Amino acid sequence: MRILVVEDEAELAATIRDGLTREGFTVDLAYDGVEGQWMGTETPYGAYDVIVLDIMLPRLNGYEVCRNLRSRKVWTPVLMLTAKDGEYDQADALDLGADDYIVKPFSFVVLIARLRALVRRGAPERPAVLEAGDLTLDPAERRVARGDRTIAVTPREFAMLEFLMRNKGHAVTKTAIIENVWDAHFDGDPNIVEVYVGYLRKKIDHPFGQAAIETVRGAGYLLAADGGRSANT
Repeated sequence: MRILVVEDEAELAATIRDGLTREGFTVDLAYDGVEGQWMGTETPYGAYDVIVLDIMLPRLNGYEVCRNLRSRKVWTPVLMLTAKDGEYDQADALDLGADDYIVKPFSFVVLIARLRALVRRGAPERPAVLEAGDLTLDPAERRVARGDRTIAVTPREFAMLEFLMRNKGHAVTKTAIIENVWDAHFDGDPNIVEVYVGYLRKKIDHPFGQAAIETVRGAGYLLAADGGRSANT
């Protein structure tokens, strides 16, 4: 299994490489964001199974690298490394397309476990554009629209709508939404899900007379596969 580690602290990068090599991984190193982005998209060495990406990088930060990889339809799982422990920094990483994150200083045992989990999960090809009737969401362009009309949404609203659209036609629980839109360690009020559902309805449904997001009593929320019935019927 081949892993790309993008980390500007040379000593830490070497430590990670040596440890991963002992675990049987093949590791390539990049020391800044521009080099890491090039290796993640244009490297002649072949596709990576996972990219370990630091946030605070010279030349191009990890947020931009992750966003650019996804915009180029590179779906390799990304594990973000951050020295910050604020929930918003972690949320930003996930909103921009990262698959997981770990906060420095971290346990190498935990890092290995997270990487193996991402490798097992793999990177199935993701649809270029998600559709539900005339409601569309483009993960690469970060664009939501009803027909030809673009709808402005926040990063968190985008992440929630993307999760609902990837599960269109199926009810998803509040817990599932929190784990996929926030993270499994979220310890805030779970009613935040209801708040964001309300935000989305005001943007993708109400102005168009539609009702795409349905409340399923005892089960959670469901995004209609056809993009929503008329709210007047």
